[in-house]
Amino acid sequence: MKKKYLILAAVLVLISVAVFYVLKTGQDPKSRKAVEQAAPSTHEHSEGTTSAPQPQAQAPQAEQAAEETPTVEIPTEKQQLMGVKTTEVAVRPLEKIIRTVGRVEYDEKRLATVNTKFEGWIEKLYVDYTGMHVKKGEPLAELYSPELIATQQEFINVLRWAKQGRDVKNDNIHKMLSSDADTIVEAAKQRLRLWDISEAQIKKIEETGRPVRTLTLYSPVNGYVVQKMALQGMRVMPGEKLFDVADLSTVWIISDIYEYELPLIKVGDTARLYLSYFPGKEFRSRIDYVYPTLSGETRTAKVRFTIPNSGAQLKPQMFTNVEVKIILGKRLAIPDDAVIDTGTRQIVYVDKGEGNFEPREVMLGIRAEGFREVLKGLKAGERVASAATFLIDSEAQLKNVTPLEGGHKH
Repeated sequence: MKKKYLILAAVLVLISVAVFYVLKTGQDPKSRKAVEQAAPSTHEHSEGTTSAPQPQAQAPQAEQAAEETPTVEIPTEKQQLMGVKTTEVAVRPLEKIIRTVGRVEYDEKRLATVNTKFEGWIEKLYVDYTGMHVKKGEPLAELYSPELIATQQEFINVLRWAKQGRDVKNDNIHKMLSSDADTIVEAAKQRLRLWDISEAQIKKIEETGRPVRTLTLYSPVNGYVVQKMALQGMRVMPGEKLFDVADLSTVWIISDIYEYELPLIKVGDTARLYLSYFPGKEFRSRIDYVYPTLSGETRTAKVRFTIPNSGAQLKPQMFTNVEVKIILGKRLAIPDDAVIDTGTRQIVYVDKGEGNFEPREVMLGIRAEGFREVLKGLKAGERVASAATFLIDSEAQLKNVTPLEGGHKH
């Protein structure tokens, strides 16, 4: 008897579970659909044909959900606590200032060297120390040369012979000798000129009939003696350098420009130059030459400025600060603080409204003064976070919100 009651109770429990399952599946469309898909109809089996797969209505919704733009939500109160600010993406005029260091150098166009074209000895030295200022035509040294004396003596002999030829009374012989004598005299003068004997000295030799014992070397330019190799009594050889004279009325400023900044530089760009030891004094100049080579060690190229140097205030090897202003024109740009550079890509957070920010990968161009040029990923009129960007990024990382692969599609 007891066994029959247990069997009856078990049957009642099974019936209750079945009724509950039927009621539940009848209320849940998804479960009903799953049951229908799992159990094919008897009509289809009876016909013996396979029906074409029905289009799944939820597939487009799933794809749409997969491509849905990721956003991180930050309430307004929390934005205020974080200090979040947004800026409009806009086309604006950009300019870039390249800051570098320059060195004062000699103007190579105003350098001159003094040497001789014959062997001799320095008998008198007028410039006896380096740095002495000399004027153009001022004597530097006097040289004695036996070879020069012999050449002058030949010139004197030619002059005497020419004078004797002019005294011949025979007209034919007189004409022939005069013509030959003039040619020989001119050739002798030319030889003296090639040895840097001045016209005044040649005229003096011609008038006195005596050779000049020493040849005087004169300064070819106004300037300072920056190198002096000549010493009293020293023997000199042809071509040996004795003095270097530099005109410091103008000087060069040579600056180094990094390789990545070279495309922005061109001849004619204006620059501001100033020195720390001349406070308040500023020089203006333009780039007059960009050197064609690059330094392999520093990855920089040299550019040159020319500036006047009244009073010789600027001295070679002084350092100067240089600022070159580059006008880039109008370009689509965002503040530099709006960009998070991960090393492999650049990300900004676009304000979508109602406290939602979308992380978006962008492609950036030139870095200007406080701004970055936008090449791809943003449109004019959109707003991006320009302050507390790293806090927004931290919030996004905590919520596992990342930009779409391949960037945003407009």
